[in-house]
Amino acid sequence: MKKIRIVVVDDSAFSRRSITRMLEGLDSVEVVGYAINGEEGIQKVIALKPDLVTLDLEMPKMNGFTLLRILTTRFSLPVIVISALSGADKVFRALELGALDFVAKPSSSASVDLLSIKEDLQKKVLQVLALKPIGSVRSTSEIIHPERRAAEPGTARKARIGKHHAIDLVAIGSSTGGPPALQQIFSAFEQKYPFAIVVSQHMPAGFTKAFADRLNRTSLFDIKEAEDGDLVLPGRVLITPGGRNMVLEVCGGEVTARIVAPSESDRYVPSVDVMLQSCASIYRTRVAAVILTGMGNDGSKGVRIIKEQGGRVIAESEETAIVYGMPREAVATGVVDSCVPLDRVASEIILQGGFS
Repeated sequence: MKKIRIVVVDDSAFSRRSITRMLEGLDSVEVVGYAINGEEGIQKVIALKPDLVTLDLEMPKMNGFTLLRILTTRFSLPVIVISALSGADKVFRALELGALDFVAKPSSSASVDLLSIKEDLQKKVLQVLALKPIGSVRSTSEIIHPERRAAEPGTARKARIGKHHAIDLVAIGSSTGGPPALQQIFSAFEQKYPFAIVVSQHMPAGFTKAFADRLNRTSLFDIKEAEDGDLVLPGRVLITPGGRNMVLEVCGGEVTARIVAPSESDRYVPSVDVMLQSCASIYRTRVAAVILTGMGNDGSKGVRIIKEQGGRVIAESEETAIVYGMPREAVATGVVDSCVPLDRVASEIILQGGFS
């Protein structure tokens, strides 16, 4: 079996050694070199021709962002960013520039703390085997974002289930490649439509608020990290907090979000399946589920339940999915109504909802 050749770029000697040991714990991985800054990183990439680069964003001389642009545009290399929790906004900027994924580095430099990322790092490195070429999908840095417009008075009404249009809720699930995909979708809506949106994006705790805030700046929808008890409102997007699950409940005729701890059986967190199941039980025929890029099969159980209740199911097509794992598993259920490229997802939601 061919090994994944990796170059580790980090200005900390301790981090380089620790990351190398974690990676070489995988039989399918070979760390072929390391670099202490961006300039040396380019030299090592040219000389060693790796399959993947792990990258720290804060480095002397050439910083991680400059190197990232070069690696993704000139060399079409997948890059996994390893960044501290305090740098959440920088992580999402890196994802917009084309980074494949990120691993949250603990703030402490103690060896036992850094080793806590081992499982997450190894899992994400192995995803490289399922990747399509990076250059085949537009990065969100190429998207022209619409100027945000103020909401019309009265648009944030409480979400009561009615019959004025085909759908009241859009429920989206995503994983690897999801952050830039979600940004592209929300930026594509030319007006604030009268449906609510809930999102479960696989992400660790501590990053989703910054992610939601970033999405909110380029969308006409009101986007926020979900809090327990939030009302599900037309024109509002609720992002499940990292490391937690979101389920919907009806209380006094109003739909609210409940933020709950994941169960031991939840392989992926936030769980798309858990969210979709709760959406189906409330909205039945008036919900559209959307499964975007990601590794694994989260969402495949949920879309079956959505369809059993008469809802609609949309999946991102293979031609644009960074990792065609979750969409493939959704399509394999036989319940997907439409499979479309990323740049058509927003218009497909509008079409399925009867708003066109």
